[in-house]
Amino acid sequence: MNTKLWGTAAATLLLAGISACSPKQATLSYEAVPVERRNLIVSASASGAIEPVLTVDVKSKASGEIIGMNVQTGDDVKEDQLLASIDPRIPRNNLAQSQANLQVAQAQLSNAKAQLARSDTLFKSQAITQTEYDGAKLDYANANAAVIRAQSDLENSRDRMTDTKLRAPLAGTIIAKNVELGTVISSPTTDVGGGTVLFRMANLDTVQIRALVDETDIGKVSSGLLTTITVDAYPNRPFEGTVLKVEPQATVQQNVTMFNVLIRIPNPNHLLKPGMNTEVEIHVGRRDNVLAVPNAALRTQRDVASAAQVLGLDPNEVQQQLAAARQPQQTP
Repeated sequence: MNTKLWGTAAATLLLAGISACSPKQATLSYEAVPVERRNLIVSASASGAIEPVLTVDVKSKASGEIIGMNVQTGDDVKEDQLLASIDPRIPRNNLAQSQANLQVAQAQLSNAKAQLARSDTLFKSQAITQTEYDGAKLDYANANAAVIRAQSDLENSRDRMTDTKLRAPLAGTIIAKNVELGTVISSPTTDVGGGTVLFRMANLDTVQIRALVDETDIGKVSSGLLTTITVDAYPNRPFEGTVLKVEPQATVQQNVTMFNVLIRIPNPNHLLKPGMNTEVEIHVGRRDNVLAVPNAALRTQRDVASAAQVLGLDPNEVQQQLAAARQPQQTP
């Protein structure tokens, strides 16, 4: 009798222990979300880096030592603003020489003109020969040509003197500076190597992205589509852009075919800098102010049918559209 009682008690404790050790089932919780009107956007994801629309390498037509530096990397400059100064001593001396040469040529022209006038009078009175008269006319023509040549040399000397002041070819931002005070530079007009690049400038008022889009999405992308761009520097501040064009040549990366999509972005405050990595969402589809149901609510076919009824759609037609979308596209 005692043995049976102990056996019954042991069995009871064992069951109690098993019950205590078994995990409790988590209670499922559901969140009620009202069906409401929203703006729905279907997007194609891509990535790329910020780059300037236009980049200019700034060179100097003058050669020599840099004696003045007026800008630094990152400075915003206006068109025709002074960037740097080159040693003007040789161009200044050449300018003075050209001015003197012009004065000499003008004096020689004045003498040749007077001599031609006298020769003309003497020739009419037959005091000189035809050969002497022709010589006077030739001297006048040579003197006139010398004046024109001296004027041209003077103008070139003035240009070379002006070239010692390097000015901005356009309004923009200095994104690179390759020289310092004391650097001796060469001119692209005399150096077969192309001359020294002093600065690199870019207009950052509008920037662009060459975003790589997967070939499965590229058929939905076209010029004029709106885009949303995010960068790590401003994670909570999206930027808006527009698709400019889809480049025709594909790029293969890790056996994945991608296409470059060129996107233009207004950048009035210059917050977006060249080289920044970006995440791009191209708005390939959009519906404004439509009744919407959260995707998480549509887990079964029955959920889809119920949502269709709530939205005022034909459940059978919705099911057919979903079935057609699941079928792989057949290539001809």
